[in-house]
Amino acid sequence: MESKIEGTSIRLLDELYEIEKKCFKEEAFPKQQIAHLLEDYNSVSLIARVNSEIAGFIIAQINVERKLSFGHILTIDVLPIHQRKGIAKQLLKEIEKILKEKGALECRLEVREDNAAASSLYQKLGYQKIAKLEHYYGDAHGLYLKKFLQEKASDDSVCSTSC
Repeated sequence: MESKIEGTSIRLLDELYEIEKKCFKEEAFPKQQIAHLLEDYNSVSLIARVNSEIAGFIIAQINVERKLSFGHILTIDVLPIHQRKGIAKQLLKEIEKILKEKGALECRLEVREDNAAASSLYQKLGYQKIAKLEHYYGDAHGLYLKKFLQEKASDDSVCSTSC
């Protein structure tokens, strides 16, 4: 079973919201927030299709902080029947590639501290724990993770081969 990664749009809002609710239950983003993110100029969103059905999706934003452009993954959802099949990994790798092409130097995300499967995936993909987020998910704690996508350009790297 192979999944296909492609861009998405507001037209798929109802399906994406249903997936969000199945994945995150009471912690799911409201439908209006997903709609806003899908239409936001600074957002990047992708879906994974398995046999033409949507198996999961990811939404990230590009932000700038102290002249540093970074991607922030806001949600990554894979339907329970499609989990542990590499779909989340495919979505992450593809969105990281897009964020890097758009100039992001790093990618950030939050994960529940007790979500061992997701934490393991993020660690395997090079994400590092930056901070613990007390009560980030109601009574549950979160972890703030970061991964460098590319090195910050220094003045020395601008030099051509004739330097």
